[in-house]
Amino acid sequence: EITKVKNVGEIVMGRHRVEAWYYSPFPAPYSGVDTLYICEYTLKYMRKAGYYRRHCGTCPVRTPPGDEIYREGNLSVYELDGKEHRVYCQNLCLLAKLFLDHKTLYYDVDPFRFYVICEVDEQGAHIVGYFSKEKVSAEDYNLA
Repeated sequence: EITKVKNVGEIVMGRHRVEAWYYSPFPAPYSGVDTLYICEYTLKYMRKAGYYRRHCGTCPVRTPPGDEIYREGNLSVYELDGKEHRVYCQNLCLLAKLFLDHKTLYYDVDPFRFYVICEVDEQGAHIVGYFSKEKVSAEDYNLA
């Protein structure tokens, strides 16, 4: 299978500006932009820097949704049910696809649990990674 052409040049998320590596199926009109702005707490994505700045200035959210299930020092892990937090988990998958060539899960997140690893400071919980796990696996797989 031929990989689709990269459709987002870079993302701005929190204090980070990162070049995207691969195609991700963001809906129009967010696909095909030079820069996509992503709230690091809600994962809401925006095309315009002004909207992003306004959102960041008024957004009360400072952690991923779901339950904090582990904390050691300044690292926390949040558990999210894909069905309960569908939009956040879909946005997480779309974000991840910008950096993973062969990721296939984007929108059908209901059968999965997501574990979001964050670095916590006085500003909030900043995503540093995640993994997902099928709630029920017919093949007895542990991680997705």
